[in-house]
Amino acid sequence: MSDNHEVLDPGPFFHGTKAQLNIGDLLEPDYESNYQDKKSNHIYFTATLDAAKWGAELAVASSKERIYLVEPCGEFEHDPNLTNKRFPGNPTRSYRSKSPLKIIAELGAWERHSAEEINRMLSFLKTLREQGKATIED
Repeated sequence: MSDNHEVLDPGPFFHGTKAQLNIGDLLEPDYESNYQDKKSNHIYFTATLDAAKWGAELAVASSKERIYLVEPCGEFEHDPNLTNKRFPGNPTRSYRSKSPLKIIAELGAWERHSAEEINRMLSFLKTLREQGKATIED
């Protein structure tokens, strides 16, 4: 939610990762990021399945890709790493929170992006890292 408690997005919300979690578990900030070798001050999530798929596919761990249906346990804000930076507005409906997310279900089946799309994205992210532009504003 924003400072004036206006609902930013009614959801449903998703979190893409390679971590194995259980229904009822809480995803919390201050753990290793899925994308950088550092602890994250926020927990990130989205209201679009496409963005959740990217989250699962691009996470650095080598385990199974998973998408969880999550419920925010507190206020949240637009993800400044995507909102108005890489995409005008927030078309990916991406958010972050300093409060936990509760796992309420795991999507059993979903269609991955094509190998070509994933390789293109990985190449793009590699170029950003080489240019020093792959930092996450956390």
